[in-house]
Amino acid sequence: MSISYVNYRILKEPRKGTLICTFITLQGSRLSKGKFEFFEHTADIIIVAHGETLEEAFENAALATFEVMTDTKKIEGESRETVEVDGFDHEALLYNWIETLLVRFETTGNIYSEFTVKKIQKTDSGYKLKAILLGEKFDPKKHPSKVGVKAITYHRMKITQTLHKSNVRFVLDI
Repeated sequence: MSISYVNYRILKEPRKGTLICTFITLQGSRLSKGKFEFFEHTADIIIVAHGETLEEAFENAALATFEVMTDTKKIEGESRETVEVDGFDHEALLYNWIETLLVRFETTGNIYSEFTVKKIQKTDSGYKLKAILLGEKFDPKKHPSKVGVKAITYHRMKITQTLHKSNVRFVLDI
């Protein structure tokens, strides 16, 4: 993975002291549009995805996950899939969303570059997400490998929402 170090940020965690993270950009990534950020974290990558709505933040979280794996600009939307995911709270929903995408990649060989979260709705048992994925079969000749993603974790996961901004932070085990 080609990494450019841009600047340093210090994030303060109330119970964990101070954590120093390095803001990084991946060469050829869509980072310049402000959709998501990558942070180094030992053998993991911390992603903070942004959106005007929670749905958009979840879309950008998915995009960031696949950008860690390959250059998503080289993925064509040849196949269209529909996904439904449940979670007992927003954090479980984010975890299940990213895990579902990673499992689909591993089991079908499909890689994705466009994510449209139609809605996140409250249910009796928590929340439900409905989304459309666009992608194609992974081709190592066309899709350069960056970093293999093993799983999403709950470690340091945080979701914040304000009137016109939603952020989701999560860690990918690489």
